[in-house]
Amino acid sequence: MNTNKNSACKLKQLLLVIVLVFSNITTNATIIPIHTKDFSLLLQTDNENRLILSYFGDRLANNDELKYVSDMFNFTDENIGICNSAYTPSGTWNLSEPALKVIHSDGNNSLELKYDSHTIDPLTNGAKQYTIVLKDPVYPIEVKLFYKVFEAENLIEQWTEISHNEDGILRMQKYASANLYFTDKDPYLKSFHNQWAMEMQANSQRLTRGIKTLDSKMGSRNVMLQSQSFIVSFGHEAKENTGKVMLAQLAWSGNFKIDFEVDSYDNLRLIAGINPHASEYYLKPKEVFETPALIYALSNNGTGEASRNMHNWAREHRVLDGQGERLTLLNNWEATYFDFNEKKITKLFKDAQEIGVDLFLLDDGWFGNKYPRNNDDAGLGDWTENKKKLPHGIGYLIKEAHKKDIKFGIWIEPEMVNPESELYENHPDWVIKQSQRPEIYQRDQLVLDLTNPEVQDFVYGVVDRLFTDNPELAFIKWDCNSIIHNAHSAYLAKENTPQSHLYIDYTKGLYKVLERLRAKYPKVPMMLCAGGGGRADYNFLQYFTEFWVSDNTDPLERVFQQWNYSYFYPSIVTDNHVTNWGNQSLKYKVDVASMGKLGFDIVASELSKDELTFCTEAVKNYNSFKEIIWHGDQYRLQNPYDYDVASLLYTSKEKDRIIMFSYLVNTRVLYHTKTEPIKLNGLDANKQYRVNEINLFPNTLSQIKNEQTYSGDFLMKVGLNIPVDEDNPSVVLELTEVK
Repeated sequence: MNTNKNSACKLKQLLLVIVLVFSNITTNATIIPIHTKDFSLLLQTDNENRLILSYFGDRLANNDELKYVSDMFNFTDENIGICNSAYTPSGTWNLSEPALKVIHSDGNNSLELKYDSHTIDPLTNGAKQYTIVLKDPVYPIEVKLFYKVFEAENLIEQWTEISHNEDGILRMQKYASANLYFTDKDPYLKSFHNQWAMEMQANSQRLTRGIKTLDSKMGSRNVMLQSQSFIVSFGHEAKENTGKVMLAQLAWSGNFKIDFEVDSYDNLRLIAGINPHASEYYLKPKEVFETPALIYALSNNGTGEASRNMHNWAREHRVLDGQGERLTLLNNWEATYFDFNEKKITKLFKDAQEIGVDLFLLDDGWFGNKYPRNNDDAGLGDWTENKKKLPHGIGYLIKEAHKKDIKFGIWIEPEMVNPESELYENHPDWVIKQSQRPEIYQRDQLVLDLTNPEVQDFVYGVVDRLFTDNPELAFIKWDCNSIIHNAHSAYLAKENTPQSHLYIDYTKGLYKVLERLRAKYPKVPMMLCAGGGGRADYNFLQYFTEFWVSDNTDPLERVFQQWNYSYFYPSIVTDNHVTNWGNQSLKYKVDVASMGKLGFDIVASELSKDELTFCTEAVKNYNSFKEIIWHGDQYRLQNPYDYDVASLLYTSKEKDRIIMFSYLVNTRVLYHTKTEPIKLNGLDANKQYRVNEINLFPNTLSQIKNEQTYSGDFLMKVGLNIPVDEDNPSVVLELTEVK
């Protein structure tokens, strides 16, 4: 045995380990700590001046110790590069999934990004914005990473700006908004898949080696198949009140792509952004490309806390009029469909008045003359009142509604066109389609080309004319039923712009229209609809006050859908209507619809006396507690997927008034429904609460001990046994502080 040779080999191995351990460390490292109330995201330069994400976890208390963090981790894999890069480039040292991939104007496809500078700026809304500049040392390309931090809510908005000063076009083949890295092991993903009438269906899975992708290629109705909202947890599936979770959404209304990669260290890499599918973007010199934001809320106490933080952030900082009011309404769709006239509609105004809602909404079918809108295959695009149905126009209906002390709103679908329409006859070049291919219709319609400024003007003009001609118009329901097939723009072709810009420029064109509308009509409520819940994101909710959850209004299905939406959205933005869907009682339907923005789509004149009385009283009750539903804190108590009875509550910020909803969701095993109490949450343990059942059907006695008082401590540790069964499938309780 050669002892000297073995010793030299061991020494060489030891030196290699030392080199590997300290390869990413430099004593002159720039450290950028990004703190929320409970978490720290630590960015740091390595010895090559590349920016790495060295830590993402519980808040670090001592800034003096931040310089030691990277000593404790070594995630440089010589086979694939640096796993924890803060924004991973392509074509040089990295062989893992990149955040940014480009082809330079000279044809070179390599990219390197090194730290240049950073700034930290306080914002007027109480947030703090970090801007970090990265530059390629060879090519004049610049990437800015933005982190807008809402400290109290443990929430971050993260996005990117890309620009360059090359001699020609920079071809961007991927351009992510965010590139995150988690060292917590055993990650789980809860995602939500969609289809018509089956939106927000939850799917949980443990993430293993490789890449799991959530994406959309729909073009317009972007979440028709898959939501861009998701939950990440560690060690186990996401739980309501325990465990580390991240609730996140890519706030983009077009195609998206979110990659979850478990790497060779069993750590999670997350890269989210616009879907680069068929969307290579040609960036001109000095042009700035801004990506949409990835919004994420963090919690060590489960999804409940993260949701409440996201709800508070949304109402305060993102949703249009998030701290304001909403209108209850009666819609005519299920009452009349396309078959109506002035007499039928004005008769429904009396129904709206009797129920006690704020507004009547006239749905699809009110427009088109040469091609009247008597079904869904004609007239779309010809936005003038149908003279046979409405000889006196929209203005007459508004006046008649006002006589009943209700407001008036209207349905539109301005991004779409029927081939059987005057608009299509006059402007076939305004339609997205391949001229050499057969047209593909969804609901007998095609999508207008919003990359075209003329089309943007037209869509803006549809809404502007409605408001200009009818200044007292109080509400808009904006629908979108088609996705983009045969993706080709005659306008982009005329402008010599690559067709790969279509999906992005369509979405940006829609935003331009909405920005113009909100500049002129900043306060008018607008509902976002897309063949049900085919659109819902926080970029749209800067322009819309609310969105339609689903065309499926069966209240049992809605318990599950509204539960899943509540992870991400406050109840003030979810539109819930009482309709003829489902075999449940009218009370069950109204109770479920009251967990958001209440509406009706029924013929009140066909209700029995007791049913009409119940609806009228239920609306009065709703008006008494809607502020708590809209602006209070939500606590999910019993999950409908795991229990026979689903339960949740809303509490005022002062915790002096609580509204609690409980629903039977499983009729197969009835003996489980009343065996144990439901523990409440979110109360003040030191306060006394009086319990009363509300929304009782006429001539029905409550099984609750009304006027009984309990301490918050008792209610949260022992709970209430709610009398929910097949004969009494929904219960609404009001808890009021006894002073």
